[in-house]
Amino acid sequence: MTYTSMWFAFGFVLIALLLSLWQKLGLEKEIAIGTIRSTIQLLLIGYVLNFVFHSDNVFFIVILIIMMISVASWNAASRGKNLPGIFWRIAFSLAITELVTMGLMVILGLVTPTPQYLIPMSGMIIGSSMIVSSLFLTHMNREVDTAKGEIETLLSLGASTRQAVQGVLKRAVKASMIPTFDTMKTIGLVQLPGMMTGMIVAGASPIEAVRYQILIMLSFSSSAAISAVLISLLSYRLWFTKDSILRL
Repeated sequence: MTYTSMWFAFGFVLIALLLSLWQKLGLEKEIAIGTIRSTIQLLLIGYVLNFVFHSDNVFFIVILIIMMISVASWNAASRGKNLPGIFWRIAFSLAITELVTMGLMVILGLVTPTPQYLIPMSGMIIGSSMIVSSLFLTHMNREVDTAKGEIETLLSLGASTRQAVQGVLKRAVKASMIPTFDTMKTIGLVQLPGMMTGMIVAGASPIEAVRYQILIMLSFSSSAAISAVLISLLSYRLWFTKDSILRL
């Protein structure tokens, strides 16, 4: 794909802008900012990855993964702005998820420990875990607000914060994991995932592309479970004060 073709692709954004104007949706600013940011970010990361792939230096790989975890944690933490210290808890959860998932892949010989494999796969795992963390915080806030009376009653009867919030916690964890497994049920029938599509477009055998996509999707199941359980265990106390009073 040439740069000229890429510029023509901005015509798709023009369609979105015209439809927003026609229907008076007021999304023109968001569409423009999203388009500009995504284009600049992708171009920059393209040059960065080109440099890292050619340098083949472990230090640069680690720096990129830390950057991914930091940005993902910041984005997910925006769902829980009223929770002190939530950013670090999410970052720790994502780091452990990445370490366990990618560590197993390398130890079992499923992927070659080179930048071309480690960085893209880490990005997909961290991105998936970020969505799980965001969903957990969203559902947890909603569930706590809905079950506020129930939680306060349990606390007044002498229950610990963990006991009072246990039911809410389970529902939030379950809700945060469901989209991952729903996607796994329809993959290949409703959609062809990005990694598989990219490999096919690049000229790889569809069978080889499918094998890598299966590896990624199966790893998503463990990463979703690990990140959801970890963030729930690390963060549930944040919905309470030091005196075990439910935060408003």
